[in-house]
Amino acid sequence: MKTVKQNVHYHIGNENETDMYSEILNGLKSMPKSISPKYFYDKKGSELFEAITMLREYYPTRTELFILNKYKYEMADAVGTDSALIEFGSGSSEKVRTLLEAMSDLKEYVPIDISKDFLYQSARALSIEYPDLNVHAVSADYTAEFEMPKLDSKRKVVFFPGSTIGNFEPHEMGKFLKQTAELLRPGGGLLIGVDLKKDHAVLNAAYNDKKGITRDFNKNLLNRLNRELLANFKLEEFSHHAFYHAEKGRVEMHLVSLKDQMITIGNEEIAFEEGETIHTENSYKFTIEEFHEIAGLCGFTPKKVWCDEKRWFSMHFLEVR
Repeated sequence: MKTVKQNVHYHIGNENETDMYSEILNGLKSMPKSISPKYFYDKKGSELFEAITMLREYYPTRTELFILNKYKYEMADAVGTDSALIEFGSGSSEKVRTLLEAMSDLKEYVPIDISKDFLYQSARALSIEYPDLNVHAVSADYTAEFEMPKLDSKRKVVFFPGSTIGNFEPHEMGKFLKQTAELLRPGGGLLIGVDLKKDHAVLNAAYNDKKGITRDFNKNLLNRLNRELLANFKLEEFSHHAFYHAEKGRVEMHLVSLKDQMITIGNEEIAFEEGETIHTENSYKFTIEEFHEIAGLCGFTPKKVWCDEKRWFSMHFLEVR
């Protein structure tokens, strides 16, 4: 029987220093109520998001994959031959496989994800597919400080697909990009997916799919709070609501209370009025010029932009000054 070589190494990048209970409680006691979208991604949430990316209405994933496939060799040239490729929020590592097809000389790949079980499963599968690639799987919240494994490559390049950058509030985005520039150091690179402003109907449909998977993804957050924080949310008493806010340039996602009710989390009680919402996610959309201006203020120099024909989505390669 043939032995499969597996060059996969597991690392704890940080221990998720945030006190989930306190953070959730503070968010639900705020006006308006809110919960960080990072709490979507338990094992079930990660699986549901992967299902969302396959939906007809959800254009970002297939459009980004089209761009990746069409321009992968140009992107590989931008990354270079002696770089370690670091992926923030790696999930199933599906998109990076397209890049790896064009990067036969790549020696080190560092997937970083907050969902430990999903991360380790994906890293193992990738190491079997690419036995000559050293895979350093890092379990961490990449938005906070985390410890990187020791790498042999001379240069670091972060791969950040999916337009996740749009989930940050403007002040958070600046902090995150500056933190990324410090990690990469001068000469390092950032290959990032950025969703572009477009027809409002396209945006609204993408977050309100007919199969209801985005609804289930949003509501799974309540399941997680019930399981991990001993809350007593009844999912049937909340509805999913998502819409494009043109003035703010973002899609907003909410959970709406369908009645006046009292929720307990641990020993705390949280009152909801009928129609009151929990704001669970923002997804900002940009023009290319808007994003370049933000990146430039955070220490990056734009080098290359790739788009689809409709200019619905963009991928950027930037270098740290």
